[in-house]
Amino acid sequence: MKFTLSWLKEHLDTTATLDEITEALTDLGLEVEEVRDPAAKLRTFTLARVLHAQQHPDADRLRVCRVLTDEGEKQIVCGAPNAREGITVVLAKPGDYVPGIDVTLGVGKIRGVESQGMMASERELELSDEHDGIIELPSGQVGQRFVDWLAENAPEKVDPMIHIKITPNRPDALGVHGIARDLAARGLGVLKPVADTAVPGRFASPILVTIDPAVAEKAPYFTGRVIRGVRNGPSPDWLQQRLKAIGLRPINTLVDITNLFTYDMNRPLHVFDMAKVSGNLHVRPAAAGEEILALDGKAYALPEGAMVIADDNGPESIAGIMGGEVTGCSDDTTEVFLESAYWDPIAIAATGRAMKINSDARYRFERGVDPAFTRPGLELATQMILDLCGGEPSEVVEAGAVPDTARAYRLDTARTASLVGLDIPADVQRATLTALGFRMEGEMAHVPSWRPDVLGEADLVEEIARIASLTKLQGQPLPRPRPGVPKPVLTPLQVREKAARRQAAALGYNECVTYSFIDKASADLFGGGADAVRVENPISSEMTHLRPDLLPGLLAAAARNQARGFADLALFELGPVFAGGEPGEQATQISGLMVGHTAPRDPFGSRRKVDLYDAKADAEAVLAAIGAPAKVQVNRKLDPWWHPGRAGNIALGPNVLATFGEVHPRILRAFDVKGAAVAFTVRIASVPFPKARTATRPALNISELQAVERDFAFVVDPQVEALTLVNAAAGADKALIDSVTVFDQFTGLEGGRKSIAITARLQPRDKTLTDADIEAVSQKIIDKVQKATGGTLRA
Repeated sequence: MKFTLSWLKEHLDTTATLDEITEALTDLGLEVEEVRDPAAKLRTFTLARVLHAQQHPDADRLRVCRVLTDEGEKQIVCGAPNAREGITVVLAKPGDYVPGIDVTLGVGKIRGVESQGMMASERELELSDEHDGIIELPSGQVGQRFVDWLAENAPEKVDPMIHIKITPNRPDALGVHGIARDLAARGLGVLKPVADTAVPGRFASPILVTIDPAVAEKAPYFTGRVIRGVRNGPSPDWLQQRLKAIGLRPINTLVDITNLFTYDMNRPLHVFDMAKVSGNLHVRPAAAGEEILALDGKAYALPEGAMVIADDNGPESIAGIMGGEVTGCSDDTTEVFLESAYWDPIAIAATGRAMKINSDARYRFERGVDPAFTRPGLELATQMILDLCGGEPSEVVEAGAVPDTARAYRLDTARTASLVGLDIPADVQRATLTALGFRMEGEMAHVPSWRPDVLGEADLVEEIARIASLTKLQGQPLPRPRPGVPKPVLTPLQVREKAARRQAAALGYNECVTYSFIDKASADLFGGGADAVRVENPISSEMTHLRPDLLPGLLAAAARNQARGFADLALFELGPVFAGGEPGEQATQISGLMVGHTAPRDPFGSRRKVDLYDAKADAEAVLAAIGAPAKVQVNRKLDPWWHPGRAGNIALGPNVLATFGEVHPRILRAFDVKGAAVAFTVRIASVPFPKARTATRPALNISELQAVERDFAFVVDPQVEALTLVNAAAGADKALIDSVTVFDQFTGLEGGRKSIAITARLQPRDKTLTDADIEAVSQKIIDKVQKATGGTLRA
């Protein structure tokens, strides 16, 4: 939120200095981001008068001037075409810093003639872009400070601009009047009341407004009126200067008035050019396939159900967000429809987010504007249009009604000390709330309509403490806690993250903590790099995008370690990854990376390169630690940064729990990682939580009967996966078969076939198995495997 000091003083009668105001704003919770004071860089410049000007002996475009200053006459060489005898100018002396040219002056010679300073132009003092000549002042005394002259004759040139940060809970501070109210409550002045204006209509409005029942809850109140005979064009200089000071571009008087009210009173408005409106206006949901050309020059596809203001031709405005270009006002506009409405904040936020449109109107409506000021805002804007553009107003047309925001909470003056630790007298507390617009009736404080954030008794205490200043708090020792075991404070997901981190460390991995930002090239390699996750103001060119995966950071860390002689590594990281820039488009993962060999060199030949089975085992160990089901599937629907033939997904149907395997060689080359590299990624939130939550473990269920193991070797086609065979064997008798594991594989049989040998462990529960029982289960396994794989039992 930006505003100027003079703008603030139109709402606040104060003698406070700029420093006092900015200090109070930050203390009130309206943190000052920036203060731009034009006078600060002009304080050294003074007024002088040219006594004589003659041609430079060696330059046609230069003049040698004798200038009367507060230090006597000085000789100055000037190249401005308007440098002449008798004019009053702005003098920069030797030693003065000139901001427009970024130079500290000194005494110098120009074409052999000494010059003891310079006479400044407006661009050299950063007052404007004018540089065709030096500044000529119509009045002023020699030696008078230039900033003092500006303060008397052109105060807008030295009007400080203040930029404050507004938290989402303070929509009332999105208008200068609301900011002035806070400062007045602090005691820095008196709040000037808003004029109670009611402009009588001179004719019936030719436009009627209706609200579709489908959006009645989202658009509870709409007001508007026609103003005919207006004269549009450039707005007055004071209005243009005010908008330019806060970074807005003046467009024309009608549009500039709506922008002024947006920032002045937190009351967004919109004007329609009546000549371009067909029929009446209707607030309705958008139909499927409708589009609108907005005021920013872009065509938008409207989400079905989004609120629009439409005429007989279709949508003419995205309600509460942005108007349409077709009915926008131009210098030729002579008849307008002025709209002032109240929109539901949640509906505006949802539509703005879906359409990815950011505007001043959306910013305010989604935080909450004052619904009770809808009609008064229309009246005040009407009066300003009549004052600046002339015209004749119609009667006001209304649809719906002002939402009922009335609510009151009990003020317990003794509670302030217990909640915030400030001892504030009861009468001061009541006076504070009254100054903020609350209406006191006995112990009940009625909340004003512009404060949607006040929702309880504690909020009243917060307002009192904020105005009194929390800087007055004094440290107090904490009371001893009550004995006993505290309740758990970690969420189930946080408990999982802790378990996953401990398991990875126990497996021998070293934890890494890397930035959540990576460069675009790395993000592109891992399916990211879109504009939705681009950082608006990155701290370096290598941190421009939010990371789509944890592996880029781990690979970069591995490359740095290899460059320093550490070839065998096991690294892991647990942290967030981002699929988009909106809430809900991020997830928590844990990823591990192994590079090089499994062990150092030794005389026993135990050293080998890491392989995908190492990554699979570790992924399964982490999944087990966080409570994943034991029975899962493995598939190969892989992302492109995994080796297509040496990686897999651990999944429950379509729900991928983890991915393991070798990293694609193309990725390793991009990160300059040498040697074998395998990795795993576990999606912590994808693992289903147990339906029954209990603090205890289930009872241990073991059998006292002897288990039996039987080996089988099947000859299958080369494309048959071992997992398919294992799953088939395990499903032959789920009650009796405890586990099935592969213990051997032999390739190169006749016809290119292969042999897969498995061990089935049979665990009886109620009786000892007989030979007949074992043979029956064995036959079931053979039949099941043959049916699933087409394989045969190896002789």
